[in-house]
Amino acid sequence: MIHRQKFALTFGTFAAVLHLVWSIIVALGWGQSLMDFVYQMHFMQNPYMVATFSLPRAIGLIAIAFVMGYIISSVFALIWNKFHKA
Repeated sequence: MIHRQKFALTFGTFAAVLHLVWSIIVALGWGQSLMDFVYQMHFMQNPYMVATFSLPRAIGLIAIAFVMGYIISSVFALIWNKFHKA
């Protein structure tokens, strides 16, 4: 049995932290280089350009990542608990 709220808070926080790290990478000016490297490692050319850092956009990204991570993992926990009753 998964404790729905704890799981959702944990996964939502994890998603937010990942996007916080990405925002820091962009703020430091390393975003384009990192994306180019990742694409090259997969034998592809990067068709995207990283935009300039914007603090309000970064805050929105992190908040949306948390909310979506919370919702998705909460639904996952509900489904899991439905099919794995103790």
